Amino acid sequence: MQALTLIHSTSFPIGRYADALRRESILPRAMESLEQLTSNNGSLRVVLVDSAIGGNGGVRELNDPRTAVVGIGLRELPRWLADDSVYFDLPEDPSPASLLNAVKRAYQFLYQKIRADQLEKQLSDRTRELREVGEVGIALSAERDHSVLLTTILSKARELSRSDAGSLYLHDVVDGQKVLRWKLAQNDSIDVVSFEEKLLPTTRRSLAGYVALTGETLVIDDAYRLPADAEYTINRSFDEENGYLTKSMLVFPMTNHVGELIGVLQLINRKRQGAPPRLTAATVPQEVISFDREIIELMRSLAGQAAVAVENNLLYESIERLFEGFVTAAVTAIEQRDPTTSGHSFRVADLTVELAKTVDSIEQGPYRETRFTPDQVREIRYASLLHDFGKVGVREQVLVKQKKLYPMQLETIRSRFEFVMKSVETEANRRKIEFLLQYGREGFDEFNARIDRETAEQIERLQKDFAIIAQSNEPTVLPEGDFQYLQQLAKRDFTDIRGEKRGLVLPEEARILSIRKGNLDATERSEIESHVTHTFHFLQKIPWTKDLVSVPDIAYAHHEKLNGRGYPRKLMANDIPIQSRMMTVSDIYDALTAADRPYKRAVPTERALDILKMEVGEGLLDQSLVDVFIEAKVYERAGVVRT
Repeated sequence: MQALTLIHSTSFPIGRYADALRRESILPRAMESLEQLTSNNGSLRVVLVDSAIGGNGGVRELNDPRTAVVGIGLRELPRWLADDSVYFDLPEDPSPASLLNAVKRAYQFLYQKIRADQLEKQLSDRTRELREVGEVGIALSAERDHSVLLTTILSKARELSRSDAGSLYLHDVVDGQKVLRWKLAQNDSIDVVSFEEKLLPTTRRSLAGYVALTGETLVIDDAYRLPADAEYTINRSFDEENGYLTKSMLVFPMTNHVGELIGVLQLINRKRQGAPPRLTAATVPQEVISFDREIIELMRSLAGQAAVAVENNLLYESIERLFEGFVTAAVTAIEQRDPTTSGHSFRVADLTVELAKTVDSIEQGPYRETRFTPDQVREIRYASLLHDFGKVGVREQVLVKQKKLYPMQLETIRSRFEFVMKSVETEANRRKIEFLLQYGREGFDEFNARIDRETAEQIERLQKDFAIIAQSNEPTVLPEGDFQYLQQLAKRDFTDIRGEKRGLVLPEEARILSIRKGNLDATERSEIESHVTHTFHFLQKIPWTKDLVSVPDIAYAHHEKLNGRGYPRKLMANDIPIQSRMMTVSDIYDALTAADRPYKRAVPTERALDILKMEVGEGLLDQSLVDVFIEAKVYERAGVVRT
């Protein structure tokens, strides 16, 4: 039992009870006034209060959980007692047996009350710790960043166990050999300036290796006094190099629900309550304690949750890599249908992501409060990579069309012109022969020269006409061109080999050659524009995770314009997401500067920026985003520059 002190007044006849108190190892101590009571040093005590020492005078409230009160001959309950004070009442001049019984009962009540308080505190502590472990488990399961996850695991393990330092290792197999990847080290007392991941062999000589191979938990009270038969040792070089002292350690495995090893956690130097934040080799012996059973069980629980979180995180990363590979393969496959646009989707993704990061950091303008989470940036990237996937539904001849006319159409026109030129030459020869037959050689030289001049003039005119057609066949970036002469050519005819009149340039051919911008007519443009809808329908069929659910909608609006002149839905500004607006700027910029599109000439970066400004002036593009794109030189950051 704990030592018990009995406090009494100087006038109390304590001698009468001395023998009984001595037999029970109760130490009496006289006191003139209760005002002399000092803070308890941790032992249990009982105060005998009689009219000489207590009563209802100016005594402060007695609120000491380790002190009980026994009243002797008091007429009323002392008002200075606290509500939860342990109090017993005895008549004046009690017998030794009565006094001893009251004192012992008071002691028992104190002991039981203190024990109940201790158990309640322990229960409260365990409840708090378990709640914290549960909260940590929830946080770990939600974390997708692998490095942040590992940092959180080690930090929380150290926080819950009050460990000064710790390390985290992950199990791996390299070239058929089991290894431990030393992923992380933390130390409150030593500044870890830089840490490089290391591969360590899994052997019983190291603490982490021993735990990885055996699955045991190592509880070490003094790292410098390991058992003589221990297979493992500690590496003292860190202590020696940094003036540190490793004392208590807890090394335990992280295993998943089927007992497979995921990694090893190593905690170092558990601090006592109230220890200073930083330890030194000199203070470690006083400030470091052993890892007790409760902490060990708590850490095992945390290790189980951490192992599952790490395993899930690695699986998530694996799925991400798999999906990333699918996206890359899909984009590459689509671009192989149209090699002239090779790399376009990847460049648009780089440009749009860089623009999003720039917008996220600005502090002025209409988008100063716009922020993108890492998940939203990833969503933007996937939408940008897949924005043209719907081209799989566009006919290849339309998709890869380089000029206004298809090659066969231009060759057909060329054949007509060549036929007409041959016909002109044939007609010239016929006239020469007819002249010779009718007039002989007289005057033939002059006639021949005149016929040759006329023939050359006709052929030259036909060649110039075809050159105009070939020039008109070239697509333009901006609306331009006067095609009236084409309409005149469409009215000219010739006689074919069967003697039938035919148009030198058909009206349909003249219409196509008169396209003022680009190389597609209305039907073909409609087919090309349908790729946006095809993209949306394709992306809708993918079961996107919650953080990527907007990918289809972002891609769906990348050809919409603020004034409603975009496609396919003619959306107005308020209905176009900012992610899509950013992609539109990037898409147009890359389409202008790309050097690998034979149906148009690549324009320099400065010219492309001027065209973006022109489209802002026409109400097509978001002025604030174009300004950010140009002022922050997003195209340079993304590495997409055309000189």
